[in-house]
Amino acid sequence: MRTILVLLLAFLGLSGTAAAAGKPVILVLGDSLSAGYGIPVEQGWVARLQRRLDAEGYGYAVVNASVTGETTVGALERLPRALARHKPALVVIELGGNDGLRGLPVTELRTNLEALVRTSREAGARVLLAAVRMPPNYGPQYTEKFYAVYEGVARDLRVPWVPFFLEGIALREDLFQDDGIHPDLAAQPILLDNVWPVLEPLLKR
Repeated sequence: MRTILVLLLAFLGLSGTAAAAGKPVILVLGDSLSAGYGIPVEQGWVARLQRRLDAEGYGYAVVNASVTGETTVGALERLPRALARHKPALVVIELGGNDGLRGLPVTELRTNLEALVRTSREAGARVLLAAVRMPPNYGPQYTEKFYAVYEGVARDLRVPWVPFFLEGIALREDLFQDDGIHPDLAAQPILLDNVWPVLEPLLKR
């Protein structure tokens, strides 16, 4: 409960800052990997993104609309309100991991991701897609088809994408919390560095 409250307060605080400053908004729509599960929110990769943008002279405000446990279905329900409230210039979509863990058919995952992209674009936002992979114990047939969804959405909808959000982290046990699922503090700069090369070309100073 305390973690949820902290995330909510951080979200509301960032939202207010964005509106007050009149800056173009980057809306991050993700799950626990972006919500900062198990770590101080201000040390998560999304908060680090705001600091890097400020340091490099980009006048954007980052709104973290990520929720631990989020699925593409849940995000589709929340997205219209977030778009109406924040009017983002850019939406970063980091979702799908929880869908995969629940065995969602890959056809449904693709339908949902495409809807998230199209809904964001219809609101005037550019979109960046961050791909995740399923653990090998889910079997090669599912894991390969699951990953192919991201590749297909990025190709067919011409979406800039991060081929693997957990690149440089996934095979290192020392970069995960005790649950073996969520990246730890030391992994957060790596997550940001994975996103930044794809994100930066979409920004305007």
